[in-house]
Amino acid sequence: MLRILIADDHEIMRKGVKQILLEEFPFAYIEEARDGEILVNRAMSAEWDIIISDIAMPVMNGIEALRRIKQNNPELPVLILSMHPEEHYTNRILKLGASGYLSKEAATKELVNAVNRILKGKIYISPGIEQKTTCHQLEESDKPLHAELSDREFEVLRLVAAGLPLTQIAKDLSLQVTTISTYRSRVLEKMNMKSNAELTRYTLENELSSPAVRISLSTLATS
Repeated sequence: MLRILIADDHEIMRKGVKQILLEEFPFAYIEEARDGEILVNRAMSAEWDIIISDIAMPVMNGIEALRRIKQNNPELPVLILSMHPEEHYTNRILKLGASGYLSKEAATKELVNAVNRILKGKIYISPGIEQKTTCHQLEESDKPLHAELSDREFEVLRLVAAGLPLTQIAKDLSLQVTTISTYRSRVLEKMNMKSNAELTRYTLENELSSPAVRISLSTLATS
């Protein structure tokens, strides 16, 4: 029996993905997780054929959950399904061990194609991103500033720009506050910026934060 674990903090999204999958795999056993911590616990307590997870989730975000899952079970396939732009996340997610990245705006058929491809042991990259990679459309000089950040620095960038205090970020990532402070300093240095406000503006302009956070930050920026 095909066993699938779906993680998303929005119930309507989980139910929608589940329904799509059951239409393609009517005999599949599917469980749900509403945050990253539950996802990691369930991923480690049972056997799964594939995990489908969002990035922006409470308690523990999807990137940190992916990192922990792959540390415990490197062979377990994980498909990231998120609202974040694919061009900003695909390479980083794949480097962390994910088997694919798909935008939530993708058609139902593309989700099914992605799952089928991953279940066959292959990596899924959307046609648009694959074409960009093949054609080398991004020249070295055109790479965004955040492309130079490590995966951990990139995650700290997103969380700092979202307005989270360093203590909360440290708790979410299971690191010391001093370590998070060091990462923040590296991010500012590499991106040639001096404040959290500049980081926030950058994430807004490059759509690196979740839609809800972008709306909130945009409101603050214009108030």
